[in-house]
Amino acid sequence: MQQAAIHNFLEHFFIANECEFLENKDGLLKVKLTVALDKLLMNRSFYWHYIEKIGGVPETTTLTLKTAPSEEKDGELIHFGSPRLHQIFRAAKQLAPYIRLYQETGSEGNFTPLVPWLGINFKISYQCDLKKDDLLSLGLHLMNGTIATHFHEQLLQMPLTPKIPDYCYTLTPMIKPISGLKRLEHFIEQKIQNDDHQWADNARIRWQKDQSLLDQFYEDQTNEEAPDTYVKEKEALKEQYEPKVNVQIINGGLFYLDKSSFLHTT
Repeated sequence: MQQAAIHNFLEHFFIANECEFLENKDGLLKVKLTVALDKLLMNRSFYWHYIEKIGGVPETTTLTLKTAPSEEKDGELIHFGSPRLHQIFRAAKQLAPYIRLYQETGSEGNFTPLVPWLGINFKISYQCDLKKDDLLSLGLHLMNGTIATHFHEQLLQMPLTPKIPDYCYTLTPMIKPISGLKRLEHFIEQKIQNDDHQWADNARIRWQKDQSLLDQFYEDQTNEEAPDTYVKEKEALKEQYEPKVNVQIINGGLFYLDKSSFLHTT
C-alpha cells in the first residue's frame, strides 16, 4: 500500500467515524478522536473508568499521523508495517465490517445518478506445512453484473462520503447484495480452480516422504496393533501437510459511484 493510499484510507476512516480534523494536508493528519475511537485506540481504560465514575466531561485524544516525512515534531509516522496502522485496520473491521459510501461528483443543478456496487475484501489462505495469504478486493456492479478487480485500490482514488451528495440520487440494484455475494464467491472458486496447484502437489510429496518414514519406524506393527502414538503422529502429518484453501471475508459494503467513473474490470 503506497503512502498516498494510506493517507486516503485514514482520511476515509476518520470521516466515517465522525472525527474532527484539526489539520489535513499532504502527508499529515491531525484529528480529534471521538469517545468511541479514543476508547478503542488509545488504551486509556483507567482514564475512562475514572471519568465515567465521577461523571466528568471527557477530553479525547488528538492524534497526529504522518504519512510522509514532515517538520512536525509530534506525531507518528504511518506506513504499511506500523503497529498503529494495523490497529486501525482491526478497528475498522470491528466498527464497520460493512459500510455504505457515496462518490462525490461535484454536481450542481443537474441531478446525477449513482450506480450501486457491492465491494468485498477477501483473504485467500493457501495452507499446508507452509502458508500463503492473498488479499483480493472485488467489486460487483449491481446493475449489470460486471466484476472489478483491485476494487479497494480504485476506491481509494475517489472522493467518497458517508452521506449522499447534493443533486445525486441512487439507482435501485437489479442484483440483490446477497445474490451479488454468491456471484463473487463463484468468481473466487473459479479463480482458485484455475490457479497453479503445484504447491499442493509438492506438499503431498513431502507428506508421503514423512509418512513413509513413520511407517518404517512402526513397520513391525499392523494398523490394528499400532500404538496410539502411531495414530496420533499419522493424524499430525495429515494436519500439517494436507493442502487447504480457506476464504475469509475481511469487510465490505455498498458503494454508489458515478456511472462515468472508470474501473478496471474483468
